[in-house]
Amino acid sequence: MLTVDTVSRSFGDRQVLKDVSFTVEPGRMTGFVGANGAGKTTTMRIMLGVLAADSGEVKWRGAPVTRQARQRFGYMPEERGLYPKMSVTDQVVYLGRLHGMSAADARRNTAALLERLGLGERAGDHVEKLSLGNQQRVQIAAALVHDPEVLVLDEPFSGLDPLAVDVVVGVLRERASAGTPVLFSSHQLDVVERLCDDLVIIADGSIRAAGSRQELRAAYALPRFAIEVEADAGWLRDHPGLTLVDLDGARAVFDLAPGVDDQPVLHAALARGPVRSFGAVAPSLTEIFREVTQ
Repeated sequence: MLTVDTVSRSFGDRQVLKDVSFTVEPGRMTGFVGANGAGKTTTMRIMLGVLAADSGEVKWRGAPVTRQARQRFGYMPEERGLYPKMSVTDQVVYLGRLHGMSAADARRNTAALLERLGLGERAGDHVEKLSLGNQQRVQIAAALVHDPEVLVLDEPFSGLDPLAVDVVVGVLRERASAGTPVLFSSHQLDVVERLCDDLVIIADGSIRAAGSRQELRAAYALPRFAIEVEADAGWLRDHPGLTLVDLDGARAVFDLAPGVDDQPVLHAALARGPVRSFGAVAPSLTEIFREVTQ
C-alpha cells in the first residue's frame, strides 16, 4: 500500500497542500482528480521525491519511502521529458537502465511494450518525428519498462485519441490486475469513471472526498430516479414534489424534493399503465466532483 499521510507544502506564503492524506491500494486503479492548480502535480512530485514536503510523509508498505524504494516506482510527469534526438527504443532502454536494468532486460521489455502500445513500427524513429500522442505513449512505456512496483501517472491520457486511450487503459489494467498500485490523474472524467476502482478528489490543496466508486456514489447519492413507462411520461411535469431532469417520450429522469417519497410516483405511473423500469440513478463522477468542489 502507498500512503500519503498529512502532507503539507507551501511555496513562499502560498500554501498549496494542506494535510493531504489518502492511500493507493495494491491491485487497484486510483483516480486523482481536481481542477488546475488544485495540488495534484505537487502531491505526485512529493510522492516521487521530486519535491520535499513541509510536513507529513509518504509511506510504502508502512515505512517511509526511501530513495531505493523510489527506484522501483514508475512515474510519468505531465510535462514531456523525452530526448527528441534519440530513437524511441534507445530512449526507453536508456531510462530502463537508469532504474538498474541490464541492457538485455531493458531491450526485451522495451520491445514488448512498444508492440503492446502500438509503437512497434516506430521503434527506430527519433522521438521528435512522432506525433504528440505517440510521444505520450513513449512516456508511458518509459514509466513501465522496469516493471515498477508502483505506478504514479500525471495526465497519462493527455493528447491521446479514443483508440489510443483504450490501448493505454488495457495496459494499465493489466498492471493493476497483477497487483500493482496505480495512481493516475486526469481531466477526462469519463475516462476516470470508466477506469478507476477508487477516487481521490482534491480542491484548493485539500482532499474533499476519497473512497471507492461505490462508496462515493452512495455517500453523494442524489434523490434522482429514472422511469420508463408504456406511454408518454409527460404527466410527470404536474406531479407534486418532483422536478424533471430529462424527458424523452416514455422515459424520464427526475429529482424529488427533500422528504418526498418515490413510491407515490411509482403508484401514479402504474395507475396509468405498465411500468417497464423504475429505480434510483447513481450520481456520475462529474456530479460528485461538482458537489464536493463548489
